[in-house]
Amino acid sequence: MDRIIWSDKWGEQGEDWSGGGGRSKRLARGEKLGATLYEMDPGNFVVFHFHHRWEEMLIVLRGRPTLRTSDAERVLAEGEVVHFGVGPAGAHGLRNETDDVIRYVMVSTQGGPEVVEYPDLRQITAQAATGSQTGERLWLIHDVADERKPNDSTLESES
Repeated sequence: MDRIIWSDKWGEQGEDWSGGGGRSKRLARGEKLGATLYEMDPGNFVVFHFHHRWEEMLIVLRGRPTLRTSDAERVLAEGEVVHFGVGPAGAHGLRNETDDVIRYVMVSTQGGPEVVEYPDLRQITAQAATGSQTGERLWLIHDVADERKPNDSTLESES
């Protein structure tokens, strides 16, 4: 497998469930740490999300992606490195609003199971590399209801 970050050999691409991540290839991977190379064409994006288990670090190799966090939006420079912690404070999304291809590496902690929340989509996913009672690897999508129920624990904490 080609693991050179400047190579244009991407290999076979699976389904792009991220919302516009473009091309990707796995780089070095260990039991607790992994890296993936991504390339996004103009107009592509990665859905705004946050992880409950995995920390991530983005390294911009080429182009000027627009980063959205919980606090703000800003254009990143080539060579810029950004860390995303776990939980809502680490929420992030990426867009290519330029006319050029963007290339970046995402390094993340590994392990599972993992829960990821997508606030804009009002979805939560649970995933694990291990098998489940379905016979497949664990991959669940939960749609968050539009309204809170009266017994919602967050209502108690707000009063």
